[in-house]
Amino acid sequence: MRIFSETISLSTKGFSDILDITPHVKAVIGRSGIKNGLVTVFCPGSTGAVTTIEYESGVLRDLQRTIEKIAPSNIPYEHDQRWGDGNGFSHVRAALMKPSLTIPLIGARLTLGTWQQIVFIDFDNRKRERGILIHILGE
Repeated sequence: MRIFSETISLSTKGFSDILDITPHVKAVIGRSGIKNGLVTVFCPGSTGAVTTIEYESGVLRDLQRTIEKIAPSNIPYEHDQRWGDGNGFSHVRAALMKPSLTIPLIGARLTLGTWQQIVFIDFDNRKRERGILIHILGE
């Protein structure tokens, strides 16, 4: 059993910016030399999430619109009252979407569906520099 970890760096725009990170994850897998196992993609911090979707403009807009309906950015949040940073909505969104994703790796290939890509969603209310941890466990 081997373990390989690497952090990728991203620049985001905030406000539900969705970035396809699949090529980054695949590159890390290639550098790991691991062929079979599990790949975990983890976003440290409390205002981002990792998931899989079809990275297509219509789906991206639909997801952003749905997230806005579920956790609106224009309503009062207790977090904002306490900290005054105006990003209470981003913490709620990240909690609902989750900060990590684990995908089986078989034959050095991610077991993604035909139209699935791995995406990072930045919910914060400003642009940010993010580090996303790719952690691979396997043989």
